[in-house]
Amino acid sequence: MKDNGFFWKFLLMICLLPAGLLPGNPCDAQRTHFIVDSLTTVLDADYAPYNLVDPGDTILLSGGRKNFLLIRNFQGEPGNPIVFINSNGVVIIDTDHYFGISVENCRYFRITGSGVSSDFYGIRIDRVSRGGGIGIGKLSSDVELDHVSIKNVLFGAIYAKSDPDCLFNSTRDKFTQYNTVIHDNYLEDTGNEGMYIGSSKYFGQTVNCNGTDTLLMPSLLNGVRIYNNIVRSTCWDGIQVSSASHDCRIYDNLVLYDSQAGVFGQMSGILIGGGSKCDCYNNYISGGKGDGIESHGLGGYRIFNNIIEDAGLSFYPDDPYQMKYGIMVTDVSVLQDSSFIIMHNDIIHPKSDGIRFLSINSRNNLVASNAIINPGNFDFYEYGHFSVKGIDSYVMVPDTAADLLIQNNYFTRNADSAGFAGSGYAPLQGSPLVNYGYPDIHGISIDFYHHPRICGGSPDIGAIEYNPQFQSIPDDLTSSPAELKLWPNPVRESLSIRFTVTGRSGIKLNMYDLRGKLIGQKDLGQMDPGVRTQKINVGNLPGGIYLFILMIGDKSFSGKFIKADQ
Repeated sequence: MKDNGFFWKFLLMICLLPAGLLPGNPCDAQRTHFIVDSLTTVLDADYAPYNLVDPGDTILLSGGRKNFLLIRNFQGEPGNPIVFINSNGVVIIDTDHYFGISVENCRYFRITGSGVSSDFYGIRIDRVSRGGGIGIGKLSSDVELDHVSIKNVLFGAIYAKSDPDCLFNSTRDKFTQYNTVIHDNYLEDTGNEGMYIGSSKYFGQTVNCNGTDTLLMPSLLNGVRIYNNIVRSTCWDGIQVSSASHDCRIYDNLVLYDSQAGVFGQMSGILIGGGSKCDCYNNYISGGKGDGIESHGLGGYRIFNNIIEDAGLSFYPDDPYQMKYGIMVTDVSVLQDSSFIIMHNDIIHPKSDGIRFLSINSRNNLVASNAIINPGNFDFYEYGHFSVKGIDSYVMVPDTAADLLIQNNYFTRNADSAGFAGSGYAPLQGSPLVNYGYPDIHGISIDFYHHPRICGGSPDIGAIEYNPQFQSIPDDLTSSPAELKLWPNPVRESLSIRFTVTGRSGIKLNMYDLRGKLIGQKDLGQMDPGVRTQKINVGNLPGGIYLFILMIGDKSFSGKFIKADQ
């Protein structure tokens, strides 16, 4: 899909996605390395030579073209995963097979495309004509998947679930999928979802086993982190997470042009599915045909700091009854008396309502400090005249039995009245958003840019907190090696990076374009232990989104920043 004007507007908006800590260099001398040539397509730990692979070992995937890759039966240990990483180039899969990469019965493992500095996405699945991109299933658990590009697939880009079957070993009482971590990936042009994480059949699915229809309950997920991913031009949902009942977070993702096929029930930027309890925050969702965020989960979670732009506008634009919303909350799987906290979201020009709240089983719900601008249902043409929904279209609550407190939101038909800075959604001094948010922030300590949520006397309305110091960095950087901060963001001339060095180390910075091609390298030399700050001149870069990897000795940190137009 070609870019259009609003995509470039979004380039000036998207925040620094906080750096993701990559584990230590898998080429560490203490690990055993297994080299896989580009012709090998099946790696099975039940057979030589892979039966010699131990926890903590590294399998080097030689750069070049592969038809597909099947990975089976590898078992690492907690804190000691088996690492599959590209080596000596980019691994490229372009296939007429049923999958690009399939993982079966593996635990404590990582698949990463961070093996060469020339490409942010060192594993590329460029085409799968008969199936999906990556499938992680058949009792696989404790997985990290990062720095992989997937595009042009018939079905979904990433699947991570073990569907129950007549072996009865992957049912809910027998198996739990732990620690599913998916970050820093690029997904584009998918026939179904961008990501399909966990089973959407939370209440069970009927399977015929030995001639008898049997209701099988799918496994639950415990420990889900979906972050720093770019998902673009999906036919169905951008990101779907279901049956993730414990410790789930979906954050800092960029979702563009979701739901292009317009298939009923498969239309959202981010879907929190049945059986899930996921905090969903700091995501930018723009230009999709579906709802921005759909919530069908258990309740007991927060939806905050998201920017949702033009949700559903191109879905039957002349039909007012084809409803699409910025955020929709339902009772599909809500636990009785659980709560939803919906705060500090910017919802800009949704096709129908800003927030449609359909839950009556939940209690003590809060919709507060959201900026909702020009919902399509405020008025629309119906039966020869305008049908006015009015203020209810900002937060629509069809059933009066809903227990919902609506406080300190900002509703307007005209974005200019909100006092935003330029084409973005950061408030200016004097904006009616500044210091007018709901005082109880429910543990939300950061804004969309990961800056402190309260910079003045009270929190602001909307996703971005007004910062008179132009997104200055806090001084209380901890000594944790995982802590890295960039500012300002967006940047025009000079980007400052603050990071911690724990032992004398060589420091290098690589920068990449949005699709992962290397555009610049800087060797910062050897540095002694301590908190260090380095300025990088980026004034010569054109406006847009850029990726980076900062290497501190054998540790690597990745993230994103925005270069603003001059």
